[in-house]
Amino acid sequence: MTDGEAHRPRSTASLIVLGAASLAVFVGLLALGVWQVERRAWKLDLIARVDQRVAAAPVAPPSDWARVDADRDEYRHVRISGRFLNDREAQVAASTVKGAGYWVMTPLQADDGTVVLVNRGFVPTENRDPATRAAGQIEGPVTITGLLRITEPKGGFLRSNEPAAERWYSRDVAAIAAARRLTNVAPYFIDADATPNPGGLPIGGLTVIAFPNSHLIYAITWFGLAALLAFGVGYAVRSERGRRGQVVAG
Repeated sequence: MTDGEAHRPRSTASLIVLGAASLAVFVGLLALGVWQVERRAWKLDLIARVDQRVAAAPVAPPSDWARVDADRDEYRHVRISGRFLNDREAQVAASTVKGAGYWVMTPLQADDGTVVLVNRGFVPTENRDPATRAAGQIEGPVTITGLLRITEPKGGFLRSNEPAAERWYSRDVAAIAAARRLTNVAPYFIDADATPNPGGLPIGGLTVIAFPNSHLIYAITWFGLAALLAFGVGYAVRSERGRRGQVVAG
């Protein structure tokens, strides 16, 4: 391209095409920014609601299982009584502040015959076998207080549950219930609180409640890109007017 071509005014048609494309991108960037602002508001509301649930006095877990909803019920502070079915527990791979090991998922049968899986807490790898923590295998009536959690179907990150091989990577309530031949099982599980168990194992109260909230950064990024685009288009428009002015003057 020669210097003359570089300074030649663009055709009206090309300017219209470029203007339309720039406007579409600008509107898209603004829409993404607004969406992130809305997501941030939703996330802050969710965090506030979860904090309120966790701090509330414990209540009975929901009995209308069909209406259980993550947004409304997860992390609800609950309390339930019954008897552990210790012979049907499952151990799910876990990575915690205590190190690597397993979550002990034990069915608890309530007086009405319903069953709720209870994540009794963490045990190190060397204590996966219930025989190594016999003191903690509570017999008789128990009352468990903890946080309601929503089932984690299919498996963990890049790992699928293998029930036949007793390899569990997520707390999949339906799959564990099927593998242990349990019926009338709630579609959620309960993370037990930090109340000590006999013998010290399992270790409860290790629920991590964290909601990533980078929406403000994303919103600023999208709005910033929109502003840069607007500045660039404005600069281009001024430059184009200058070229056309030079052609008229010449």
